[in-house]
Amino acid sequence: MIIIYHYQGYATSAHDLETRETTNFRIALWDKVMDVAESNPNRFVIWCDERCRHALNIAGFHAIFNNANMVAAYAPAGAEFLPSGIGYVERSGFININHSVTYPTWRMSSLVGGTHASVILKLKNQINADRTFDYWLNSVAKLAMPFGLRCYSEPKLLISSAPVVTMSANDRTLFKFVKQHYKRRWTVLLLICFVIFEKRLPVWSFINSQFYRKRVLSDKDFFTELPTENQRKIGSIDVVIPTIGRKKYLYDFLNDLKKQTHQPAKIIIVEQNPEAGSKSELDFLTDEEWPFEIKHIFTNQPGVCNARNLALDEVQSRWVFFADDDIRIAEDFLERAFESIQTVGAEAFYFNCLMPGQKTEYDRIAQTHIFGAGSSIVSSNAVKNVRFKSAYEFGFGEDFDFGMQLLNNGCEIIYLPKPEILHLKAPIGGFRMKPALHWHNDEIQPKPSPQVMLSRLLYLTCEQLNASK
Repeated sequence: MIIIYHYQGYATSAHDLETRETTNFRIALWDKVMDVAESNPNRFVIWCDERCRHALNIAGFHAIFNNANMVAAYAPAGAEFLPSGIGYVERSGFININHSVTYPTWRMSSLVGGTHASVILKLKNQINADRTFDYWLNSVAKLAMPFGLRCYSEPKLLISSAPVVTMSANDRTLFKFVKQHYKRRWTVLLLICFVIFEKRLPVWSFINSQFYRKRVLSDKDFFTELPTENQRKIGSIDVVIPTIGRKKYLYDFLNDLKKQTHQPAKIIIVEQNPEAGSKSELDFLTDEEWPFEIKHIFTNQPGVCNARNLALDEVQSRWVFFADDDIRIAEDFLERAFESIQTVGAEAFYFNCLMPGQKTEYDRIAQTHIFGAGSSIVSSNAVKNVRFKSAYEFGFGEDFDFGMQLLNNGCEIIYLPKPEILHLKAPIGGFRMKPALHWHNDEIQPKPSPQVMLSRLLYLTCEQLNASK
């Protein structure tokens, strides 16, 4: 690894951690980073502001930079390069960073960070150099993250608090970034939001941005395998299935699990029926033999959030497969899933879930803020302190909320396009019996629904909320 120290846009020295050699100079930071990457194509390049030199966690670098297909950087809350106004155009969960944990985000910083030289060399001819290294970093992460580049806000880069270093972009730079990385109409929305919510009219910044071209990547093949020592062990897996009134669909899915080339250890079924005195209709659980343990929980309390929480309390395996009762999988699904889990090396995976006749729209392995409560595999360690909130019961938003809990606990979510899950969308089930919620009889119905609004209030920034408004 080679550390490049810089101050106010200029690289001042470079320190080779292997040879212990230090060289001094004064050159534009972007130029020096490129020069070091070209001279050392098989090594990691680290950058650090001179004011953070004393706080740099050099001893932890090998644990942080364990993958040649990643970028990690860190800036304290409020010191990010792109100002909070980016929330007016970005709706994802990558914006509101939890600075106390490793958090997936494309919001990068030159304060401290690093990546492998191969990433820099692959991108330098696709994304033009900018006046500021920060702009180039954010541009790289924004464009490449959806195509497999793993990007993180990593507080472990520092062993003590970083000094307050302000490097925020101005309005002109923000509009330029929006024009180059989003559709043109988002610059209009950004201008409107500034007028409505900040009582400002940065019209010249808006006009100036219209002369920039949108940036695109010509080479989008970023995904590479992790080193063998970082592969996750396969271990056992439990399957969580909430069900209500879907006997046939559940039976078909259990037979899919029965045929798996990698057998699950335990199937946890939570059957719900709110009718007083009702009994289980799942006679096949005891009438037939199954190659795995089945934990059957029957409850008169309806609600998928409660059902999944009951099931999570019974999980004992290394992994847990969150499944719906109306999905179908191929007999090698779990085997192929674990092959990908070993290769990618993460703790939470969201699988491509398609309805009959639906085609895959996105075929890249990439970080995501999306979680599917019926199509995901997660490390049981990652869900120890995570549960589905009852506030979302009989509504929407529990999947998003659960995923954001994972992200805020330092667990990234990886989207896997293969193997696929078929979602039959059974016409009966969890929403067959709806309770009367407080607002159902209101003359004016709330939009968005209170559950969706709750998830936005909990996890989005003020700017994101205002843009939605």
